[in-house]
Amino acid sequence: MTNTAAIAHFTGRLRFETDVSDVHAALEAGTPGYVVVDSRGEQAWSQGHLPGAVHLPTARIAARAAEVVPAGAQVVTYCWGPGCNGATRAALEFAKLGYQVQEMLGGYEYWVREGFTFVSPAGPQRRPADELTAPRWAVSCDC
Repeated sequence: MTNTAAIAHFTGRLRFETDVSDVHAALEAGTPGYVVVDSRGEQAWSQGHLPGAVHLPTARIAARAAEVVPAGAQVVTYCWGPGCNGATRAALEFAKLGYQVQEMLGGYEYWVREGFTFVSPAGPQRRPADELTAPRWAVSCDC
């Protein structure tokens, strides 16, 4: 017996959500047309952000997306972390404008906690992976 509703639900989630490991892999591979958008405010952006990310706070997406993000780009939004729905609101704004968009689960918090490089006022930095978010033997959960 096929569980059609569950299949549709999880297929939809995978279509519109991604995780920090997959975003990291896409950025490392130089995936063409892949644009990561930090939807947080100026102070949060200044504190630290993903290398190569575009800073576009949610409130400015409708007015500025076309000048900052090329048409046809695959957009990935992120905000602070799993306790914040800012990336969801940002993804909704991009979807309304016709962009292909995904939300990065875990946000900036999990990017840093999984040991990936981030940019701060001191320049590029990296912290050891938090064993609660990534196994110490790899930067991926191997799932």
